Amino acid sequence: MDDAQQFTVAELADWGPPEIRALAGGAADPFGTGPLGVTWRPKERHFGVRHEGRVVAHAGFVVVPVEVGGQRFEVAGVGGVLVDPALRGRGLARVAVTGALDAARADGLDRALLFCFPDRAPLYARLGWLALPGPVTADQPEGPVPVPLGAMWKPLSPGTGWPAGPVRLHSLPM
Repeated sequence: MDDAQQFTVAELADWGPPEIRALAGGAADPFGTGPLGVTWRPKERHFGVRHEGRVVAHAGFVVVPVEVGGQRFEVAGVGGVLVDPALRGRGLARVAVTGALDAARADGLDRALLFCFPDRAPLYARLGWLALPGPVTADQPEGPVPVPLGAMWKPLSPGTGWPAGPVRLHSLPM
């Protein structure tokens, strides 16, 4: 039996730095992105997996505009994926991300985008995410710059593809 079947996901009303620190066991930089010097856009919707009355996994998203090969469209910018260190390897990231993607799909979005370190790309690939071939340029306070992480996308509706061409995120990365 899949361990993740024992857990349920729901949208969270309140989620912020105190909740992130608690889930990460107090880690100062639970996502490991501090050294990158990137300004990140906060997620607007948050989905938590609860177990025994507490959130043990999280994923969030925000709607962001992108331009690819001259086409402009909105995507669900997924991020903030975090699982209680004691419960990793039980499919909880999948449960949390699926909750966020289901909500994005219900909102009418047909693509999702995320950024991740290379060592985390295989996890997302197992969840159906596809690597984008080149860097994504995104807003930063000093102007547009390439995001120093790999980017992956996932279709949220049948038959949806990703256009060819350079990717420009008209937002802070999420």
